[in-house]
Amino acid sequence: MTLRLTLISPEVEDFILELKIDADASFADLHRLILKHCGFEEVPGQRFFVCDDSWKPIQRILLGDEEKVDIDEDVFLMDDTDLGEFIEDEGQRLTYRFDPENRRMFLLELTETTFGDPVPEAGVLTRRHGNPPAQFIAEEEPVTGIQTVVSEELEEEFYGEDGFEEEDLDLEGFDILE
Repeated sequence: MTLRLTLISPEVEDFILELKIDADASFADLHRLILKHCGFEEVPGQRFFVCDDSWKPIQRILLGDEEKVDIDEDVFLMDDTDLGEFIEDEGQRLTYRFDPENRRMFLLELTETTFGDPVPEAGVLTRRHGNPPAQFIAEEEPVTGIQTVVSEELEEEFYGEDGFEEEDLDLEGFDILE
């Protein structure tokens, strides 16, 4: 069975990938296919979530077993889990967390299943529109140079030792009469 998955980004409105992959392929194969076509790198913590119709996660598929957090929970690893174990019905939903640190993800939906239409187990890209979001969010640059000088001057002026002049305070404006 061949699966056609449509991948979108909640961050970039016009980005769409359509991927075809064999149901016997592993989640690791799908993981590598997404990374390849988005130009992303593999980082610890990337994972899939099998979701219900309202995108609520019901099962995690982890990149590695070092990510186990709850002993009572069934742990599925990408390398050991075939797509067909969790994905079989058209309309089924998944999320793929590509930036674990900032919890950013792609939304995937099974849009078509076909029989007799073999594709390489590693999968193929059938459609691409737009550009993916950046894999990582750039950290804000520290305030330097002239901005630091201005900030320090304002701080000294505002919190200086001079305090405030009592006659500058309009108590009537605060409805305080003393």
